Formats: sequence, C-alpha cells, structure tokens
Amino acid sequence: MQQVVDGLRPYLLGWKAYFRLAQTPRVWRELDEWLRHRLRAVQLKQWKRGTSIYRELRALGAKPEIAHQVAANSRRWWRNSGKRLNSVLTVEWFDRLGLPRLS
Repeated sequence: MQQVVDGLRPYLLGWKAYFRLAQTPRVWRELDEWLRHRLRAVQLKQWKRGTSIYRELRALGAKPEIAHQVAANSRRWWRNSGKRLNSVLTVEWFDRLGLPRLS
C-alpha cells in the first residue's frame, strides 16, 4: 500500500495545487472519500484471502466481529471497503501512510 500511496502522492498534490482556487469544497470532499474507498478496496484485494484479511485487520486493532464480517466476504472488495472497513482503515491510517487530504 505504501508504494501505491507514494505513486499517487505527486498527482494529488499537483491537482490540489492546480485547482486550489476552485470554490467547490463538496467536489473535493467527494473525491477524497472516493479515493480512500478505492484504496481500501485495493488493500483488501492485496490481502487476497479471508484468513489474511482477518489476521491483518486484527493486527490493525479491529474488533473480532468486524474482522470476521469483512473476512467472510473476502471477494467483495468494493462493498466491504465502503462500510465496516472505515472503522479500521481510517483517515488517520492514510495520513500515516502519507496520503494528502484533498478536502
């Protein structure tokens, strides 16, 4: 995930600098939410198997029931990344990876 964020960072900073004068905060917020949703799905896809997903989520501090629910639907990356996973892979987690905020 660190490689993905490192590759994405220059583009995001460039977009933010280029469009900084635009007065569209809702568009920036929605783009920021979608981007984090997509990155959560990519992270689930990288973990691949339900056992790996469960183990990694528990290591990140997820409650056992949340980790089990996400791992049970291990092939539904997009659906899982938009709901229960938000409590584990939070905005602060992305901040620690170095992903810039757009909004």
